Amino acid sequence: MANAQTSSTVEIAIDGAIAVVALNRPEVRNAVNETLRAEFIAALARVAGDDGVRGVVITGNGPAFCAGGDIAAMQQNLNAAQGELAFNGWRRQRRLHEAVGALHRLTKPTIAAVNGPAIGLGCDLALCCDFIIAAEHASFAMSFILRGLVPDGGGLYFLPRRVGLARAKELIFTGRRVDAREALAMGMIDRVTTSATLLAEARAWAAELGTGSTTALALAKEILNKTFELSDEDVFALGRQAQAVCYTTDEHREAVKAFLAKTQR
Repeated sequence: MANAQTSSTVEIAIDGAIAVVALNRPEVRNAVNETLRAEFIAALARVAGDDGVRGVVITGNGPAFCAGGDIAAMQQNLNAAQGELAFNGWRRQRRLHEAVGALHRLTKPTIAAVNGPAIGLGCDLALCCDFIIAAEHASFAMSFILRGLVPDGGGLYFLPRRVGLARAKELIFTGRRVDAREALAMGMIDRVTTSATLLAEARAWAAELGTGSTTALALAKEILNKTFELSDEDVFALGRQAQAVCYTTDEHREAVKAFLAKTQR
């Protein structure tokens, strides 16, 4: 990799226009604790602010993508004073949703390269990306109900949009594990490949998605992320505003010139 940076729990590697952000707690299957959450937010801020990065791949180091929330941290939380449990939980959820929101709103294409189990919050993080490619042995589970919890990392929002409401309810109510092939068949993920080629294919896909106008892509993504909640006229209005911005960009001007030059020869 041309440019790599490792923190205690998150690794960033930038090669050309593609950034790979890897969760880096392999000894606990990349379970998310407070430190990882904070460093993940910082990693997303770094790639968001790097104009040279045109696509982002999220993956996990070691045999798992992400095992979900850190059970050890959950145990500590249970020992908090009864009067502090709710507010402490609210603050943790607020920080978690800051991370999920930053990933969802990233103005560059995002791909989850799921190299192993994506369980609970790990499944949520994968669903939060624009696209998901998984290794053949990867698996997914909305396991929250098995811990007496509801999906808290965006799954309640993202999963129904991928698989439909009834299938999302079934997966969330049971917490059952889904292998990569079943996940592909139901539309939960987009591609399946081998472990050996997973990252290479994810990088190539991210590069393909990021070749167009960065302005047009960012504006289109922002509108698409809201489209199920909006009326047709709301979407049309946002499209008009976005197009007005696109008309002013050097990317649009140069693309039109290049097209005309080709047709005039």
